[in-house]
Amino acid sequence: MGYSDPENKPWTAEKIVSLNPKTVLDIGAGQGVYLDLIRRDLDSSVIVDAIEAWQPYIDQFNLFNRYNSVYAGDVRQYPFNKKYDLVICGDVLEHMSEKDALGVWEKISKIAKYAIISIPIIHYHQDAINGNPYEIHEEEDWSSERVLNSFKGIVEHKEFAVTGTFIAKFGN
Repeated sequence: MGYSDPENKPWTAEKIVSLNPKTVLDIGAGQGVYLDLIRRDLDSSVIVDAIEAWQPYIDQFNLFNRYNSVYAGDVRQYPFNKKYDLVICGDVLEHMSEKDALGVWEKISKIAKYAIISIPIIHYHQDAINGNPYEIHEEEDWSSERVLNSFKGIVEHKEFAVTGTFIAKFGN
């Protein structure tokens, strides 16, 4: 698939602009939707790195040539050794167990000033798409309440029909 529900993108773009990051990590880059928002609305000097687990997406969407750097692998194995103004988890945390999602979030909280979660907030079953096992929703029943109770640091959020967008602030 490589893309996500578009309903939250205008609000998310406004929030990204207001945060005015100089460095961004896009987790689960897919086709680069968040990169496109950043390039459209912010200065071209913003450094945007990506993590993408599915090699065919990296090739199909030409990610190595579009991002400043790309980590080709599962975010759960990412070294998290660089600090970012903003980390975006765009429709990615539902693709892993809650335990793994919280572990990734803990690592993000140590390297980011801000983070954005976009996640389905309704029951949303999804199997592998085009052979991509990373598209399977391991956690299908996130709700706004569950996200707010599970992920630390959230300071603002907005619910849409399918997804919720959550913004966290950390002390980095």
